[in-house]
Amino acid sequence: MNNKTEKILWSIAIPGFGQLLNGKYIKGLVFILLEFVINVKAELNQAIMLSFQGHIEKSISVTNFQWLMFYPCVYMFAIWDAYRDAGGVAHPLSFVLAAYLGTVGIVYAPTFKVMGHLLGPVWLPLLFAMVGVLIGTFLRMKHHA
Repeated sequence: MNNKTEKILWSIAIPGFGQLLNGKYIKGLVFILLEFVINVKAELNQAIMLSFQGHIEKSISVTNFQWLMFYPCVYMFAIWDAYRDAGGVAHPLSFVLAAYLGTVGIVYAPTFKVMGHLLGPVWLPLLFAMVGVLIGTFLRMKHHA
């Protein structure tokens, strides 16, 4: 595994770890602190657990959406920043669109249904973020072609 891939994977696991591996200790600790505070205030771990168990409506009821809306931007910025600092060619468009659409997914998580099913505060933002990554990648490839 190359250096850039390792940093991006650690940042996906916990925002801030990629920065620590890059030697950016203060920035890494700030991202870890932000992730921890947002995670706790949003009740994200409980929402994840309930979502994995299929209890989507309960997951919606325990989630603090005011706090959760910060998560996609902090998360995607930490990943992009770790990759860029590791020497990756960090075109930000995919990361920005993933953060934006992930946030939109959070806004609509309590009501938006896919084929009649609520996806909730975990699955819908992830789905929307993936769409953002795909759109950003497509636009970057089209622009560079």
